[in-house]
Amino acid sequence: MPSMLDAVVVGAGPNGLTAAVELARRGFSVAVYEAMETIGGGARTEELTLPGFRHDPCSAVHPLGIGSPAFAAMPLARHGLEWLHPELPLAHPFPDGTAAVLSRSVGETAMSFGAGDAGAYRRLVAPYRGHWDTLAADFLRTPWDGLPRDPYRLARFGMTALQPATWVSRRFEGEKARGLFAGLAAHAIAPTSGFATAGIALCFALAAHEVGWPVPRGGSQAISDALASYLREQGGAIHTGTEVKRLDELPPARAYIFDTSPTALARIAGLGQAYKHYRYGAAAFKIDYALSGPMPWTAKEARTAGTVHIGPTAGEIEAALGAAVAGRDPEVPFLITAQPSVIDPSRAPAGKHVLWAYGHVPAGWEGDATDVIERQLERFAPGFRDLVLARAVAGPPQLALRNANYVGGDIACGAFAGLQTLIRPKLARVPYATAHPAVFICSSATPPGPGVHGMSGHHAAKAVWRSLRKVKS
Repeated sequence: MPSMLDAVVVGAGPNGLTAAVELARRGFSVAVYEAMETIGGGARTEELTLPGFRHDPCSAVHPLGIGSPAFAAMPLARHGLEWLHPELPLAHPFPDGTAAVLSRSVGETAMSFGAGDAGAYRRLVAPYRGHWDTLAADFLRTPWDGLPRDPYRLARFGMTALQPATWVSRRFEGEKARGLFAGLAAHAIAPTSGFATAGIALCFALAAHEVGWPVPRGGSQAISDALASYLREQGGAIHTGTEVKRLDELPPARAYIFDTSPTALARIAGLGQAYKHYRYGAAAFKIDYALSGPMPWTAKEARTAGTVHIGPTAGEIEAALGAAVAGRDPEVPFLITAQPSVIDPSRAPAGKHVLWAYGHVPAGWEGDATDVIERQLERFAPGFRDLVLARAVAGPPQLALRNANYVGGDIACGAFAGLQTLIRPKLARVPYATAHPAVFICSSATPPGPGVHGMSGHHAAKAVWRSLRKVKS
């Protein structure tokens, strides 16, 4: 019989690795078990198309990664993580060849909307400038864990954040500001008329101004590899290629922490219908491209941006998200694209580029959105198809196969809708605890939700070490 561990983590995504690190650095014995042959979960990098073209199958750009309080407290740079900042975090082009931009500069961002909306944007973000550290810690916190650091500023932020993005957009007169704000809100993978979507948009806007929207040198795998390296330095162990189907397949431990979907946790840990009311949301349809040259964007701003949103108007974005949530086939999709090779030449052979793009489709959708996505890309980058050397296409079934947490192709691991927006995976004093006293959950199905920031793992680890200390005492 192996000696008893303090904690076993199931799943080596960013949250599972963060939870393991947080425990190991406090002296607990930890082992991580991952079903895939490589670690990373939603933060991987692979040659999906041609040799030398390094793609991110899921996450690519990381404003909440560089802005994460959990990551900031770890020496990840010493373990190989280097952030690269594009000239522009985000461009939002329009058919006439112009673009709104989200810049590191509030002034440049505001002026890209036109004089009529510049002042409105400055007033929207002004109360939070220079306060990212406390605001991020409060925004990415969990309500059970004491008082916020800056209650006044968080309350002020919350008054705006809890509104639908469509309500906050009424502050703007023109399509450029409204379109860019709607595109930011659409990262929730929910209609922008939904509860609290303004908070998503405002958080991403503030992140651009305060910490940027960088990519890791070499790809998103660098985040996972840095976490794994730090974990091993602290004495933790990682076992890959080990699928866990039952709790009793794992070695004896005082605590088990699952970086999995609630569905998988209930199945593996024998929790029955504990999460039967948990809902998954609309899916992504993802395409990774190997290109013979840079994207021929009509808008010059898009050529130097790390991320490009293809909407363009708030109305089109709302219609695209609404169709996906309602179960309708995509017709004119809203696209989130990233071009990491603009800032990181290591991602493709000399003179070549990679492009990362996804649109929204119904959960579990088995159709092919390649043509409608490429028509949208051609609309803003004429001649794009002539540059395609190869493409790797992943609809909802393929995304779920690559990452079991993406149930039905839902890369957010849970719908951003109704009470589940704030209460996930279910109503509980400590959302990381389960009905089993030794079993915990740390995936993005828990607060503060999706994104490569490790904060779900951080909070879950805190719940675990408090539990372990009680047992030891």
